[in-house]
Amino acid sequence: MLALAAVTVVTAVTGCGALGSVTPKASSSGSGLEKVTLKVSILPTTDLAPFWLAQDSGYFEAEGLTVESVIAASGQASLTKAISGDVDIAFSTYPPFFTAKSTGAADMELVADATSVNAKSNAIVTVPNSPVKTIFDLAGKKIAITAKNTASDLLTRSVMQDHNVDYGKVNWVLIALPNIAAALQQGQADAAYLPEPYITQAAKTAGAIPIVDINTGATQDFPLTGYGATKKWVRENPKTLAAFQRAMQRATHDATNDRAKVEPLLVRFAKIDEDTAKLLTLPGYGSIIDARRLQRVPDLLLQLGAIPSPIDVNSMIGPQAGR
Repeated sequence: MLALAAVTVVTAVTGCGALGSVTPKASSSGSGLEKVTLKVSILPTTDLAPFWLAQDSGYFEAEGLTVESVIAASGQASLTKAISGDVDIAFSTYPPFFTAKSTGAADMELVADATSVNAKSNAIVTVPNSPVKTIFDLAGKKIAITAKNTASDLLTRSVMQDHNVDYGKVNWVLIALPNIAAALQQGQADAAYLPEPYITQAAKTAGAIPIVDINTGATQDFPLTGYGATKKWVRENPKTLAAFQRAMQRATHDATNDRAKVEPLLVRFAKIDEDTAKLLTLPGYGSIIDARRLQRVPDLLLQLGAIPSPIDVNSMIGPQAGR
């Protein structure tokens, strides 16, 4: 989904309220788990395909878990739900986890990976009537992002920096993802950062054209999204966490190796039409956290001034099932 898609990758493709959770019955194999019912705050984006697959295929149930999904309006809102205890595990793009650590807002641990940038899954796009034709035209123009210090902001600035384009002269326009295609058409923005499925949808509705793939240079294969929980919750629920991780590892393997299992879930849960589901580029799915790879996120946040001091990713990684 920021597909961070972005920290505010955000409220939904359409109609969050219509997205119900799938709650399989916990089986007797749940004996020994600290909790058999989990609440997970999510964003209805393409990043969630393995999660929905784990629900729909009974992988959580096989681990003795009943998992309820709770829709959040943004990555930050998702974290807030975990910090307040409204949910057990939060899905988000990665920057909010690190900014929360940096500001002392919460002691979060990362418990499962979700997605990375894939070729053509995230891009800076423009439209035919825009003055922007290439990345070198972006200086001094209006660029739409979801919010400052989100994945959309950071990855756009990083790509511009790679091409020696001055992002300090940009007029940043803050627009929710579902509204960006219309904003481009109406001239409210000259270019925009978009993740899938918004790239494909904007191409269909506004004739949007990618001018640079985010999957290049310093942001190639960049970690986008993951799951986290408070350190207190992780310490109190090690067996439950391991069961969640095993189910997600199984579902991620299936989603990565069989696209046919993913497309119907995007139609059902992310409310993407069937044609878009067939055409869009999926993000790179993962489940086990690689500290060296994930260190790229706080390093970029520090480089671009989004956090004031370095963060060692190893200090934030919770126990990983299978390791």
